[in-house]
Amino acid sequence: MTRRLVTALFLFIVTTAVEAQQSSATDDAADADSDALTSTEQGRTPIYDSFQSRREEIREARRQAFRDTEFHWELRTYDFDRNNSDGSSSSAWAIGGSAGLQTGLFRNLVSYGATAYTSQPLYAPSDESGTKLLTNSQTGYTVLGEAFAQFRITDELGATVGEHGFDTPYLSRNDSRMTPQTFEGAALQGAANVGGEADELRYGMGYFDKEKEVNSENFVNLARVAGASVDRGVYVAGGTYRTADWSLGAVEYFSPDIINIAYTELRYTFGVGETQKVNLYAQYTSQHSVGEELLTGDSFSANQFGVKAEIGSGPTLLSAAYTATGRGATMENPWSGYPGYTSVQRQNFDLAGENAFMLRAAAKVKGFPGLSVYGLWVHGSAPQAITQNEYDANLQWSPRSGFMRGFMFRARYAYVTQTNTNRVTEMRLMLFYTPPSK
Repeated sequence: MTRRLVTALFLFIVTTAVEAQQSSATDDAADADSDALTSTEQGRTPIYDSFQSRREEIREARRQAFRDTEFHWELRTYDFDRNNSDGSSSSAWAIGGSAGLQTGLFRNLVSYGATAYTSQPLYAPSDESGTKLLTNSQTGYTVLGEAFAQFRITDELGATVGEHGFDTPYLSRNDSRMTPQTFEGAALQGAANVGGEADELRYGMGYFDKEKEVNSENFVNLARVAGASVDRGVYVAGGTYRTADWSLGAVEYFSPDIINIAYTELRYTFGVGETQKVNLYAQYTSQHSVGEELLTGDSFSANQFGVKAEIGSGPTLLSAAYTATGRGATMENPWSGYPGYTSVQRQNFDLAGENAFMLRAAAKVKGFPGLSVYGLWVHGSAPQAITQNEYDANLQWSPRSGFMRGFMFRARYAYVTQTNTNRVTEMRLMLFYTPPSK
């Protein structure tokens, strides 16, 4: 599917570019003749100027689509070091990034896009894999991660076909390494204003067949990514209603004979005094095997409930969260990062029967524009006397002006303890550069 799409896209762009250049030359000649003397009376139309063709209109639309083409690129370098609980280490330092484009609308109907990604080793011990910055064998990779067509149905409704990034709680880019996850499939997404100007309904549905994981150059069937030995796709449908004060959303994922996941989330916001703002959240996930139960070979059912509260005052944000996982099974999240409120840098705190509590404090650093820090602690306990704690610290600097605008530096540190295992420490250093759009 992808190779045919890329070939068609390349031939279409080359052909229409040549045609646009030829048409532009014709227009220049026509403009030069526009000042020529004529004996035709004003308001009269001779037969040779009658029955005007739409060819010129179409050519102009194509030229406009090329003029509206947007190019994008990003540079990344990423250093990752972890001491694992079994005494081994996972280390790598990589450099790479992405480059791509998306055209404007041809005939006000369709645009095309493509993005290539690469990650290459600067330091990569062959016996210290597991960072997901490079392949599992610690080698570099380059991949055409996006190659798609987007169709305009209305101003509020569009369709995407091909390989592209998508973002939902359980199927997303999970962009936490050198390159994001992307998916092969087709999706319909739209939005509509309902009620007031700030009230919006967003919705979408689609079918996805394959996924390029964060450190891979190949697209693999989604059921195999999840751990099954068969090929199955994933059907997704959901929506969210958003207002200035609250939102409610739900989405369902169905992979025949593999798994069914249903997720819903509620947010409510209100002010306290003149400067403080409170955000309250609640989430619920239900998962179970379906059909021939080919994911694990047996029936399973899992669920998790979570609540979170945030209070913001000026440059600070304090958060607390709690999650409770049912005793049936550990939660599954094969196609995204885990969306639970207590899922942090290293641990998801989603074991069967696990209860977890998180405290988090974040602040913008006064006097240093673009600099922010946060720290957090999560405590989880599960049956069979399993107790785990994670302590994270994060520093991020994203200058908003000056010659450093577009750079992002981030340092993340995690310290994890768990019953009857060695501690885990993890350090991540990231330097990204994305050219400012304006």
